[in-house]
Amino acid sequence: MKDSPLNTLQQLMTITMEECGELTQVCSKTMRKFGTIEEALEDTTRASVNRVKLIEEAGDVLCMIELMVEHGLLTNEELGVRVNVKRKKLETWSSLIE
Repeated sequence: MKDSPLNTLQQLMTITMEECGELTQVCSKTMRKFGTIEEALEDTTRASVNRVKLIEEAGDVLCMIELMVEHGLLTNEELGVRVNVKRKKLETWSSLIE
């Protein structure tokens, strides 16, 4: 393991922020390149490359969330409760959930 000048909390927070920023950037580029989900999922090289980038960055963020759970900052139960709260809000304010 490589020595870091940052403590565990600082590493968790810093790397999570960096990964969230990278996911934000890929989401923004996806919106600029594609008008609909269907276009983003088309069988084209451009859509496939974009999807790989989305998977990579979303996976990296998920990894960091899992590490926060492993280090005791969050629990899966707490996250599950929050996911349900957010889904309820989206039912009202978004067409993502029917």
